[in-house]
Amino acid sequence: MRFMMIVKASEESESGAVPSEQELAEMGRYNEELVKAGVMLDGNGLLETAKGAKVQYHGKGKTTVVDGPFTETKELIAGYWIIDVKSKDEAIEWARRIPFAEGEVEIRKVAEAEDFGDSYTPEIKEAEDKLREKIAEQHKS
Repeated sequence: MRFMMIVKASEESESGAVPSEQELAEMGRYNEELVKAGVMLDGNGLLETAKGAKVQYHGKGKTTVVDGPFTETKELIAGYWIIDVKSKDEAIEWARRIPFAEGEVEIRKVAEAEDFGDSYTPEIKEAEDKLREKIAEQHKS
């Protein structure tokens, strides 16, 4: 099962403050543990929302763009990991090991084909598989 561990933003992360060398080293060691365990699929920190934008949808084809910064820190994301583990409990155990002094991490299961029931037809699966193959080919180094 894939889970996303979502790092909630804080006033500090939204200020644009750069992590210290020690914090980066601790996070690097944590990421190494995830990789050695074979569970890490992806992970990144995100820059403050002042460098971002939101696209809001108002019916098909109608959008509004709102530039950051955004004020509701508790609703913002400062980073994430995507991990592949056997259960939500295992995802929680990995989240408990993140070397944060303060903060919050939300854990969400990534939707899989079986989560969509009969709506996920063989044709849709085949089309998605082809897209994933193209993505993999584009990102080979």
